[in-house]
Amino acid sequence: MKTDIIVVTAAYGHAQIAALGGQRALLPIIQQAGADGVEIRRELLDDAALADLSTLAHAVTQHQLHASYSVPDTLFCDGGEINPRITHYVEEARQLNAQRLKVALGDFTGALPRQTLQTLQTLLADLPFQLTVENDQTEYGRLSPSVAFFTAVREADLPISMTFDMGNWCWTGEDADQAAAQLASQVGYVHVKAAVPHKDSFRAIALDEADDHWRTLLQQLPAQAPRGIEFPLEGDDLIAVTRHYVSLLRNV
Repeated sequence: MKTDIIVVTAAYGHAQIAALGGQRALLPIIQQAGADGVEIRRELLDDAALADLSTLAHAVTQHQLHASYSVPDTLFCDGGEINPRITHYVEEARQLNAQRLKVALGDFTGALPRQTLQTLQTLLADLPFQLTVENDQTEYGRLSPSVAFFTAVREADLPISMTFDMGNWCWTGEDADQAAAQLASQVGYVHVKAAVPHKDSFRAIALDEADDHWRTLLQQLPAQAPRGIEFPLEGDDLIAVTRHYVSLLRNV
């Protein structure tokens, strides 16, 4: 069974994307590199693009790709309420014909009260794509709240999967292998990323510059889960660089 390889547009860097004229300009590069899909980042869309997502969706289809939609917001607000803007992001994902909508967790209080559960069930009813929650680089993306949330999701039989960001455990100071051991069964999408210490934090690096831990970590996660390239893609020939990593991730 072939594993889909998705290129996250942010991997090319904000400055490069702006110089090329936006995320749409990356589609031919991603297509020619042999990828299956593209992850569109909401934070990199200007107001005009957000108002005309159907045109971007058409361009994605024209380039024989499928779309994932990443939103820099959370499922839960402070205090544990469902983020009211989620319904807006769901509509945007529909317009984009996305296969998945990715958000972060936010302030999950450790349980799903009846009203919260009913809100989620209503939100998820007949959803034409997958809702996926990522471990981000904040305290809410730590292992404990992630395990608590996906345990509650499993017990409530909610169709929510996890985006397992391989590198973000560095930012939360936790063991990625331990996270994989506890969360692999919930993973529906993988953000492939290696990171190294940088000043008082970390920075993502290309896989060829990293040690082999990313390979062993990736092999602990479901082989059928699509793999997203979210490490820097840089060089004079972006098609060749992207193709190299698409091929590498297909064969791990």
